[in-house]
Amino acid sequence: MTDDTASHVARGGFGAGSTASQVLAGVDLTGKTAVVTGGYSGVGLAAVRALAEAGARVIVPARRPQVARQALAGIDGSEVDQLDLADLDSVAAFAGRFRRRHAALDILIANAGVMACPETRVGPGWEAQFATNHLGHFALTQLLWPALTAAGSARVVSVSSGYNPDWQICWDDIHFANRYDKWAAYGQSKLANILFARHLDRLGGPSGVHAFSVNPGWILTQLQRHLTVDEMVAAGWIDPDGTPKPGLFRTPEHGAATLVWAATSPQLDSHGGAYCADCRIADGPPESDQDRLLWTLSVGLTGLDRIG
Repeated sequence: MTDDTASHVARGGFGAGSTASQVLAGVDLTGKTAVVTGGYSGVGLAAVRALAEAGARVIVPARRPQVARQALAGIDGSEVDQLDLADLDSVAAFAGRFRRRHAALDILIANAGVMACPETRVGPGWEAQFATNHLGHFALTQLLWPALTAAGSARVVSVSSGYNPDWQICWDDIHFANRYDKWAAYGQSKLANILFARHLDRLGGPSGVHAFSVNPGWILTQLQRHLTVDEMVAAGWIDPDGTPKPGLFRTPEHGAATLVWAATSPQLDSHGGAYCADCRIADGPPESDQDRLLWTLSVGLTGLDRIG
Protein backbone atom coordinates (compact mmCIF):
# COMPACT_ATOMS: atom_id res chain seq x y z
CA MET A 1 0.00 0.00 0.00
CA THR A 2 1.39 3.42 -0.94
CA ASP A 3 1.40 6.46 1.33
CA ASP A 4 -1.11 8.10 -1.04
CA THR A 5 -3.48 5.15 -0.67
CA ALA A 6 -3.22 5.22 3.12
CA SER A 7 -3.89 8.95 3.13
CA HIS A 8 -6.92 8.55 0.88
CA VAL A 9 -8.46 5.82 3.02
CA ALA A 10 -7.81 7.84 6.20
CA ARG A 11 -9.90 10.79 4.97
CA GLY A 12 -13.09 9.68 6.63
CA GLY A 13 -13.12 11.93 9.64
CA PHE A 14 -12.49 9.01 12.01
CA GLY A 15 -9.39 8.10 13.97
CA ALA A 16 -8.04 7.02 17.33
CA GLY A 17 -10.47 9.30 19.14
CA SER A 18 -13.59 7.95 17.43
CA THR A 19 -16.11 5.61 19.03
CA ALA A 20 -18.08 2.82 17.39
CA SER A 21 -21.30 4.83 17.70
CA GLN A 22 -19.69 7.81 15.99
CA VAL A 23 -18.45 5.64 13.13
CA LEU A 24 -21.97 4.28 12.56
CA ALA A 25 -23.84 7.56 13.10
CA GLY A 26 -26.17 7.97 10.13
CA VAL A 27 -25.47 4.44 8.84
CA ASP A 28 -28.63 2.39 8.33
CA LEU A 29 -28.07 -1.34 8.83
CA THR A 30 -31.76 -2.24 8.91
CA GLY A 31 -32.23 -5.67 7.37
CA LYS A 32 -28.57 -6.61 7.87
CA THR A 33 -27.48 -9.55 9.99
CA ALA A 34 -24.22 -9.66 11.93
CA VAL A 35 -22.45 -12.25 14.05
CA VAL A 36 -19.98 -11.00 16.68
CA THR A 37 -18.04 -13.63 18.60
CA GLY A 38 -17.09 -12.49 22.08
CA GLY A 39 -19.81 -9.88 21.76
CA TYR A 40 -20.77 -9.79 25.41
CA SER A 41 -17.76 -8.03 26.92
CA GLY A 42 -15.11 -5.45 26.05
CA VAL A 43 -14.82 -4.25 22.47
CA GLY A 44 -17.17 -7.00 21.28
CA LEU A 45 -20.00 -5.71 23.44
CA ALA A 46 -19.36 -2.14 22.28
CA ALA A 47 -19.46 -3.31 18.66
CA VAL A 48 -22.72 -5.20 19.22
CA ARG A 49 -24.33 -2.15 20.81
CA ALA A 50 -23.30 0.14 17.93
CA LEU A 51 -24.38 -2.32 15.22
CA ALA A 52 -27.75 -2.88 16.90
CA GLU A 53 -28.30 0.87 17.32
CA ALA A 54 -27.70 1.21 13.57
CA GLY A 55 -30.51 -1.28 12.93
CA ALA A 56 -28.68 -4.58 12.45
CA ARG A 57 -29.80 -7.88 13.91
CA VAL A 58 -26.77 -9.09 15.88
CA ILE A 59 -26.23 -12.68 16.93
CA VAL A 60 -23.73 -13.21 19.73
CA PRO A 61 -22.47 -16.79 19.97
CA ALA A 62 -21.19 -17.37 23.50
CA ARG A 63 -19.49 -20.06 25.52
CA ARG A 64 -21.48 -18.80 28.52
CA PRO A 65 -24.91 -17.92 27.10
CA GLN A 66 -26.48 -16.93 30.41
CA VAL A 67 -23.68 -14.44 31.11
CA ALA A 68 -24.05 -13.11 27.58
CA ARG A 69 -27.81 -12.61 27.95
CA GLN A 70 -27.26 -10.58 31.12
CA ALA A 71 -24.62 -8.42 29.41
CA LEU A 72 -26.82 -7.83 26.35
CA ALA A 73 -30.03 -7.11 28.26
CA GLY A 74 -31.62 -3.98 26.88
CA ILE A 75 -29.85 -4.07 23.52
CA ASP A 76 -32.71 -4.42 21.06
CA GLY A 77 -31.88 -6.50 18.02
CA SER A 78 -29.33 -8.70 19.78
CA GLU A 79 -29.70 -12.40 20.50
CA VAL A 80 -27.50 -15.08 22.04
CA ASP A 81 -26.62 -18.60 20.97
CA GLN A 82 -24.24 -21.29 22.24
CA LEU A 83 -20.71 -21.57 20.83
CA ASP A 84 -17.35 -22.80 22.09
CA LEU A 85 -14.69 -21.89 19.52
CA ALA A 86 -12.30 -24.46 20.98
CA ASP A 87 -14.75 -27.27 20.13
CA LEU A 88 -15.31 -27.85 16.40
CA ASP A 89 -18.49 -29.83 17.09
CA SER A 90 -19.85 -26.78 18.90
CA VAL A 91 -18.82 -24.55 15.99
CA ALA A 92 -20.59 -26.83 13.52
CA ALA A 93 -23.73 -26.96 15.67
CA PHE A 94 -23.91 -23.17 15.91
CA ALA A 95 -23.34 -22.73 12.18
CA GLY A 96 -26.10 -25.23 11.43
CA ARG A 97 -28.58 -23.43 13.68
CA PHE A 98 -27.65 -20.08 12.18
CA ARG A 99 -28.15 -21.26 8.61
CA ARG A 100 -31.54 -22.77 9.43
CA ARG A 101 -32.71 -19.48 10.95
CA HIS A 102 -31.06 -16.92 8.67
CA ALA A 103 -30.81 -16.85 4.90
CA ALA A 104 -27.75 -14.61 4.77
CA LEU A 105 -24.96 -13.14 6.87
CA ASP A 106 -23.75 -9.63 6.07
CA ILE A 107 -21.09 -9.13 8.77
CA LEU A 108 -18.97 -11.61 10.69
CA ILE A 109 -16.72 -10.09 13.35
CA ALA A 110 -14.29 -12.72 14.66
CA ASN A 111 -13.56 -10.99 17.95
CA ALA A 112 -13.47 -13.61 20.73
CA GLY A 113 -10.05 -14.55 22.00
CA VAL A 114 -7.76 -15.63 24.78
CA MET A 115 -4.42 -14.06 25.71
CA ALA A 116 -1.33 -15.40 27.47
CA CYS A 117 -3.12 -18.26 29.18
CA PRO A 118 -1.35 -21.09 30.99
CA GLU A 119 -0.55 -24.05 28.75
CA THR A 120 -3.91 -25.49 27.79
CA ARG A 121 -4.79 -28.24 25.33
CA VAL A 122 -8.15 -28.43 23.57
CA GLY A 123 -9.68 -30.77 21.01
CA PRO A 124 -7.06 -33.17 19.64
CA GLY A 125 -4.29 -31.60 21.73
CA TRP A 126 -4.30 -28.20 20.06
CA GLU A 127 -2.72 -25.21 21.83
CA ALA A 128 -5.64 -23.19 23.18
CA GLN A 129 -4.72 -19.72 21.88
CA PHE A 130 -4.13 -20.88 18.30
CA ALA A 131 -7.23 -23.09 18.49
CA THR A 132 -9.55 -20.41 19.86
CA ASN A 133 -8.21 -17.25 18.25
CA HIS A 134 -7.57 -18.73 14.81
CA LEU A 135 -8.78 -22.28 14.13
CA GLY A 136 -12.22 -21.80 15.71
CA HIS A 137 -12.85 -18.69 13.63
CA PHE A 138 -11.43 -20.36 10.52
CA ALA A 139 -13.91 -23.21 10.98
CA LEU A 140 -16.77 -20.84 11.74
CA THR A 141 -16.13 -18.87 8.55
CA GLN A 142 -15.94 -22.04 6.49
CA LEU A 143 -19.24 -23.32 7.90
CA LEU A 144 -21.02 -19.97 7.49
CA TRP A 145 -19.73 -19.51 3.95
CA PRO A 146 -23.07 -20.19 2.20
CA ALA A 147 -24.72 -17.50 4.34
CA LEU A 148 -21.90 -15.02 3.66
CA THR A 149 -22.07 -15.51 -0.10
CA ALA A 150 -25.87 -15.34 -0.01
CA ALA A 151 -25.62 -11.76 1.29
CA GLY A 152 -24.28 -10.62 -2.07
CA SER A 153 -21.79 -8.30 -0.37
CA ALA A 154 -20.46 -9.40 3.02
CA ARG A 155 -17.50 -8.59 5.23
CA VAL A 156 -15.46 -10.65 7.66
CA VAL A 157 -13.47 -8.75 10.29
CA SER A 158 -10.69 -10.65 12.06
CA VAL A 159 -9.69 -8.95 15.32
CA SER A 160 -5.94 -9.12 15.83
CA SER A 161 -3.73 -6.81 17.90
CA GLY A 162 -1.00 -4.24 17.36
CA TYR A 163 1.27 -5.88 14.79
CA ASN A 164 4.70 -6.86 16.10
CA PRO A 165 7.40 -7.79 13.54
CA ASP A 166 8.69 -10.37 16.03
CA TRP A 167 5.51 -12.43 15.70
CA GLN A 168 6.00 -15.65 13.79
CA ILE A 169 4.21 -18.84 12.90
CA CYS A 170 6.01 -21.76 14.53
CA TRP A 171 5.67 -24.05 11.54
CA ASP A 172 7.69 -26.87 13.07
CA ASP A 173 5.74 -26.84 16.37
CA ILE A 174 2.46 -25.06 15.71
CA HIS A 175 0.92 -26.24 19.01
CA PHE A 176 4.03 -25.65 21.17
CA ALA A 177 4.24 -29.33 22.10
CA ASN A 178 7.94 -29.11 22.88
CA ARG A 179 8.21 -25.86 24.81
CA TYR A 180 5.26 -23.64 25.63
CA ASP A 181 5.70 -19.87 25.67
CA LYS A 182 2.43 -18.05 26.34
CA TRP A 183 3.46 -14.82 24.63
CA ALA A 184 4.93 -16.53 21.57
CA ALA A 185 1.72 -18.56 21.29
CA TYR A 186 -0.38 -15.40 21.58
CA GLY A 187 1.71 -13.60 18.94
CA GLN A 188 1.37 -16.58 16.62
CA SER A 189 -2.41 -16.54 16.96
CA LYS A 190 -2.62 -12.79 16.31
CA LEU A 191 -0.40 -13.04 13.25
CA ALA A 192 -2.66 -15.86 12.10
CA ASN A 193 -5.65 -13.50 12.37
CA ILE A 194 -4.00 -11.10 9.91
CA LEU A 195 -2.86 -13.79 7.49
CA PHE A 196 -6.29 -15.42 7.60
CA ALA A 197 -8.03 -12.21 6.55
CA ARG A 198 -5.59 -11.64 3.70
CA HIS A 199 -6.09 -15.05 2.15
CA LEU A 200 -9.81 -15.14 2.84
CA ASP A 201 -10.18 -11.91 0.90
CA ARG A 202 -8.28 -13.37 -2.07
CA LEU A 203 -10.55 -16.41 -2.13
CA GLY A 204 -13.79 -14.66 -1.21
CA GLY A 205 -13.57 -11.49 -3.27
CA PRO A 206 -15.04 -13.06 -6.43
CA SER A 207 -18.06 -14.15 -4.36
CA GLY A 208 -18.56 -10.68 -2.88
CA VAL A 209 -17.03 -11.49 0.51
CA HIS A 210 -14.21 -9.24 1.66
CA ALA A 211 -12.10 -9.62 4.77
CA PHE A 212 -10.07 -7.28 6.96
CA SER A 213 -8.00 -7.61 10.11
CA VAL A 214 -7.97 -4.93 12.80
CA ASN A 215 -6.04 -3.73 15.80
CA PRO A 216 -8.51 -2.35 18.38
CA GLY A 217 -5.71 -0.79 20.46
CA TRP A 218 -4.84 -1.14 24.13
CA ILE A 219 -7.91 -1.81 26.24
CA LEU A 220 -8.26 -3.27 29.74
CA THR A 221 -10.88 -6.01 29.45
CA GLN A 222 -11.39 -9.63 30.44
CA LEU A 223 -8.74 -10.48 27.83
CA GLN A 224 -6.10 -9.84 30.51
CA ARG A 225 -7.71 -12.26 32.98
CA HIS A 226 -4.80 -14.70 32.83
CA LEU A 227 -2.22 -12.07 33.81
CA THR A 228 -1.27 -11.30 37.38
CA VAL A 229 -1.11 -7.79 38.77
CA ASP A 230 2.66 -8.20 39.12
CA GLU A 231 2.98 -9.05 35.43
CA MET A 232 0.99 -6.00 34.38
CA VAL A 233 2.96 -3.75 36.74
CA ALA A 234 6.23 -5.10 35.34
CA ALA A 235 4.96 -4.45 31.81
CA GLY A 236 4.22 -0.84 32.75
CA TRP A 237 0.49 -1.18 32.14
CA ILE A 238 -0.73 -0.41 35.65
CA ASP A 239 0.55 0.90 38.98
CA PRO A 240 0.84 -1.45 41.97
CA ASP A 241 -2.56 -0.21 43.16
CA GLY A 242 -4.12 -1.22 39.83
CA THR A 243 -4.37 2.24 38.29
CA PRO A 244 -3.81 2.12 34.51
CA LYS A 245 -0.87 4.04 33.12
CA PRO A 246 -2.21 7.43 31.93
CA GLY A 247 -2.79 7.62 28.21
CA LEU A 248 -2.03 3.96 27.51
CA PHE A 249 -5.49 2.42 27.39
CA ARG A 250 -8.60 3.45 25.51
CA THR A 251 -12.22 2.58 26.23
CA PRO A 252 -13.97 -0.42 24.64
CA GLU A 253 -16.15 2.04 22.70
CA HIS A 254 -13.04 3.58 21.14
CA GLY A 255 -11.52 0.15 20.52
CA ALA A 256 -14.65 -1.06 18.75
CA ALA A 257 -14.59 1.85 16.30
CA THR A 258 -12.14 0.17 13.93
CA LEU A 259 -14.12 -3.10 14.09
CA VAL A 260 -17.33 -1.51 12.86
CA TRP A 261 -15.48 0.77 10.45
CA ALA A 262 -13.87 -2.26 8.80
CA ALA A 263 -17.26 -4.00 8.75
CA THR A 264 -19.13 -1.17 7.04
CA SER A 265 -17.02 1.62 5.54
CA PRO A 266 -17.31 2.08 1.75
CA GLN A 267 -13.79 3.55 1.88
CA LEU A 268 -12.51 -0.02 2.09
CA ASP A 269 -14.43 -1.36 -0.89
CA SER A 270 -11.28 -1.65 -3.00
CA HIS A 271 -8.88 -2.50 -0.18
CA GLY A 272 -9.88 -6.04 0.77
CA GLY A 273 -7.43 -7.93 2.96
CA ALA A 274 -6.11 -4.77 4.62
CA TYR A 275 -4.90 -4.57 8.21
CA CYS A 276 -6.55 -1.60 9.94
CA ALA A 277 -6.02 0.47 13.08
CA ASP A 278 -7.51 3.77 14.26
CA CYS A 279 -10.11 3.63 11.44
CA ARG A 280 -7.54 3.60 8.68
CA ILE A 281 -5.30 1.15 6.83
CA ALA A 282 -2.13 0.43 8.79
CA ASP A 283 1.16 -1.32 8.12
CA GLY A 284 0.98 -5.05 8.75
CA PRO A 285 3.22 -7.98 7.89
CA PRO A 286 5.02 -7.80 4.55
CA GLU A 287 3.51 -9.78 1.69
CA SER A 288 4.69 -13.38 1.68
CA ASP A 289 3.50 -16.91 1.08
CA GLN A 290 2.65 -17.35 4.76
CA ASP A 291 -1.06 -16.67 4.37
CA ARG A 292 -1.46 -19.45 1.80
CA LEU A 293 0.62 -21.85 3.89
CA LEU A 294 -1.43 -21.07 6.99
CA TRP A 295 -4.65 -21.61 5.06
CA THR A 296 -3.45 -25.01 3.85
CA LEU A 297 -2.41 -25.96 7.38
CA SER A 298 -5.76 -24.84 8.80
CA VAL A 299 -7.68 -26.85 6.20
CA GLY A 300 -5.66 -29.90 7.18
CA LEU A 301 -6.27 -29.43 10.90
CA THR A 302 -10.02 -28.69 10.68
CA GLY A 303 -10.90 -30.82 7.67
CA LEU A 304 -12.83 -27.86 6.23
CA ASP A 305 -12.26 -26.53 2.72
CA ARG A 306 -15.45 -24.90 1.42
CA ILE A 307 -14.24 -21.49 0.30
CA GLY A 308 -13.02 -20.46 -3.12
